[in-house]
Amino acid sequence: MNKIEIMAPVGNYESLAAAIKAGADSVYFGVGKLNMRSASSFNFTLNDLKKIVKICKENNIKTYLTLNSVMYDEDMNEIKKIADCAKKQGINAVIACDMAVINYATQINLPVHMSTQANISNIEAVKFYSKFADVVVLARELNLNQIKKISDEIKKQKIHGPNGNLVKVEIFIHGALCVSISGKCYMSLAQYNKSANRGECLQACRRKYKVIDDETGDELIVDNNYIMSPKDLCTIRFIPEIIKSGASVLKIEGRGRSPDYVYVVVKAYKEVIESYFNKTFSKEKVDKWEKELASVFNRGFWHGGYYLGNKLGEWSGIYGSNSEIEKHFIGVVRHFFPKTKIAEIEMQKESVKVGDEILITGNKTGVLKFKLGSIYVNEKPAQTAKKTNKDVTISVPEIVRNNDKVYVLKKRRKMLK
Repeated sequence: MNKIEIMAPVGNYESLAAAIKAGADSVYFGVGKLNMRSASSFNFTLNDLKKIVKICKENNIKTYLTLNSVMYDEDMNEIKKIADCAKKQGINAVIACDMAVINYATQINLPVHMSTQANISNIEAVKFYSKFADVVVLARELNLNQIKKISDEIKKQKIHGPNGNLVKVEIFIHGALCVSISGKCYMSLAQYNKSANRGECLQACRRKYKVIDDETGDELIVDNNYIMSPKDLCTIRFIPEIIKSGASVLKIEGRGRSPDYVYVVVKAYKEVIESYFNKTFSKEKVDKWEKELASVFNRGFWHGGYYLGNKLGEWSGIYGSNSEIEKHFIGVVRHFFPKTKIAEIEMQKESVKVGDEILITGNKTGVLKFKLGSIYVNEKPAQTAKKTNKDVTISVPEIVRNNDKVYVLKKRRKMLK
C-alpha cells in the first residue's frame, strides 16, 4: 500500500490549484512575514486560511503552515495571532524550528512538524523533538544510509509523537539548494542587513563572482563564476532508494515558483512513486520525467545530492533558470464558451499561431497545457493571431475562466558563453 505523501509548495491560489490537479497529498505555504520565504514568494494572508482549508478538505489534501523563521521577542503577539487562526481554521500542522512557536503551538494543541532549520541529524534529536512534533524534516545534508538508520531506530525504539503514532520522517526531494547548512545562511544579513533566517534572503550567493588576490590584484582563474550557487536537487532517478530509506513525507521546494513548476514537478514525482509501487519503474520513464522537469524553472540538476554521499560541487553556472522551455505572455481569457470549448482571448503581447504549445494558468484552472488546434480572428479561421488583433478566439481542451493568463511556450535560445 502506498503511504508516501507528496508535499507541494504553494505561493498563491494558482499554485494551489496546480498542486491539486497534479495529485499532491499535502501543501505548505506561509502567511505574512514570519516564514522563510516571506520576501521571495507571494504569501497568503490570515484571511485566506479559511478558504485554503476549505479547498484542500474538498480535495482530501492536508495543509501545513510555515512559521519557520527565527523569532524575536517582538514577534510573540504575531506568532500567537497566526497560530490561533491556524488552529481555528483547521490547519493540519505548523512547520517550525523556533521553540517560541513550538511551545505556543503545543499549548493550544496545534500539531507541529519540525523544520529542516532545526538541523535534526541524529536519533537523539528526533527523540527530543518527538515530545512536540509528529513529523521531523531531517537536515538536508544527511545521506540515505543515515536517513535509513534514523527511520529504523524510530521503529525499533518506538518513538511516538504527540498524536500517538510513530514519528514520520520528511525530506526534500526536489528544488533549490543552499550552500549553507540546512538553509542557515548569514550572507544576506552580512551584506544587506536582510536575514535569510527571517525570510528576507536576497540570494547574494546566486550571483557571479570573481576571486582576486588582495595583495597582488591578480584575478584567480575559476572555471565557474557562480561559485556559491548550487544546481537544484533532483532525486527522480533514485526515488526507490528514498522510499526504502523510510522517509514517508517527500517535500518539493519552490514556494516562490510558478504554477506550471508546481504542476510539472508534483505530477512527475507522483507518477514515479506510483510506478515504484506498481513495479513499472524504468529508465525510459525516468528519462521522460527528467525531460519534463527540465521544461520548468531549474538551475540545472544535481542528481543524487548529499543523499548519495556526494560532496557539493555541482554549480549552476547561470543566473536564473536553465529551463529548456520559456513562457511568453500572450494575454488573458475574457470569456469561455463551455458548449464549444472556445475561449475568447484579449491579446496583449506576443503573437500566436496554430500548432503552438499553449499554457493557461488561473486560480481555479491551475495549469492547462495543450497544442493549439484552431484560431479565429474576427470570427474567421486564421493561422496566426497578433497582439493587435481584437476579436480572437481559440479552442481549448478543458474549462478555463475569465482572467486566466495565457502563454505561448517556446524553446529557450542557448546563451553564448
